[in-house]
Amino acid sequence: MWAMSAVGYRRLGAAGSAAAAVGGWAAGTLPTRDPWGIWVPHGPGVTVAATVLAYLGLTLLVVAWWGYGRAGSSVRETLTTLGWWTAPMLLAPPLFSADVYSYIAQGAMVLEGHDVYGAGPSVLDPGGVGGDAAASVGGHWTDTPAPYGPVFLVLAQAVTLATGGTIVPAVLGMRLIAVAALALIVWALRRLARDRGEDGERGALWLGALNPLLLMHVVGGMHNDGLMIALMLAGVVLARRGRWVAGSALVGLAMMVKSPAAVALLFIGVIVGRAAAGPAVHRVVKGLVGPGLVAGAVAAGATLLAGTGFGWLRTQSVAGTIHTALSVTSDLGLLLGELLHALLGTDPDPVKTAVQRLGLAAALAVIAYLAWRSARGRPSPVHALGLALVALVVLSPMVQPWYLLWGTTVVAATAWDGRAGRVLAVLSAALVYETAPSGATPWYGFALAAVVGAAGTVLVRRAATARPDRTRVPAPRTAERHGARTP
Repeated sequence: MWAMSAVGYRRLGAAGSAAAAVGGWAAGTLPTRDPWGIWVPHGPGVTVAATVLAYLGLTLLVVAWWGYGRAGSSVRETLTTLGWWTAPMLLAPPLFSADVYSYIAQGAMVLEGHDVYGAGPSVLDPGGVGGDAAASVGGHWTDTPAPYGPVFLVLAQAVTLATGGTIVPAVLGMRLIAVAALALIVWALRRLARDRGEDGERGALWLGALNPLLLMHVVGGMHNDGLMIALMLAGVVLARRGRWVAGSALVGLAMMVKSPAAVALLFIGVIVGRAAAGPAVHRVVKGLVGPGLVAGAVAAGATLLAGTGFGWLRTQSVAGTIHTALSVTSDLGLLLGELLHALLGTDPDPVKTAVQRLGLAAALAVIAYLAWRSARGRPSPVHALGLALVALVVLSPMVQPWYLLWGTTVVAATAWDGRAGRVLAVLSAALVYETAPSGATPWYGFALAAVVGAAGTVLVRRAATARPDRTRVPAPRTAERHGARTP
């Protein structure tokens, strides 16, 4: 089977990233109105050609990423590769999602004094600050209150204030936040994986930062999940160093971006409890209560300082009202509800809601079990956190492709080359195809995801069969560092 050096894969991935970005200028998630006339729609022929180019670029990036994970390289070279693959997307329009327009519009709502937890972007004046962003928000989100915490809304407000809500600079301002989040993720991954040596650091960066799913949806799509993950990982780093109060405070800030970060508090509690002295009861109480109190105080303080109110407490279930095909519990609930409706004439909605709640209950049970196992010694608290976040995503009532990154970035630091890491790598490569550059979810996106997932599974099994006793990538060779082909 052919292979390239790490440098060759770097160049291939950069070409793929550039093609995806260039395709995005005509096929990306373009705004409804752009007063600068830069990100404007084109004719159907150009749009189709740009979509094909973007998918081709995405495929080159996925192939390069997969190959790079098996080519020899150092941490420094991997960071260089990350820069090469990120750079083409910095000035591109939003890719694969229109969520950034919601962020800008919600920042404008906070700026103008609207209740962002009681109304959606449709309340904005079309000709005022944030009006162009509100007009570009995806249909069902136009009247949806914000499910995000006040820390993120204040950041969105600052971007809107600095740019006057003008689309192009506002989007680029949000991308600056996303790139800063990526930098913090890199910092945290290196420190969490440091005890596994350079190979562990490089592997963590490969799965957790070079991941095409992260590059396309955090840098390209500017999803605030990147900021949540960054703050959460940084908090775990500090907790592992014994600074659990500061770590819990950072997790509290992460919760005030998106609430799933709260899961990390339980596993920081395990770290605290295992390190504490005294009777077992004292250690358990300290672990269960301490991090929660610190994060709760930070969340309350941030809410009061932001002045947005505590409405985020009631809007956490907003996303669950929107059906996504990737949610197993929503799909099962819908199927069962429709079946009972056909047989008994019952209302299908309560059935779907009940199944969704059972899914969340099951997720909480899995999370509690992982915390209990971790407190007894295995798995490590960090690895257990990654698995817990994956379980939460799998059993949530609403699942988007980039939600997989919640747990993937954590597992990357602990077991990128283990079974969980391999599964998450295959899923990452597949799910990046599920959403089109325009932000739509066409049927062929699911078909492409299925094909890539099947191909990835075959490659992983072949690699395991060929080298059953080796799970780590070999150390970089001098020839590979200089761009020679791998034999």
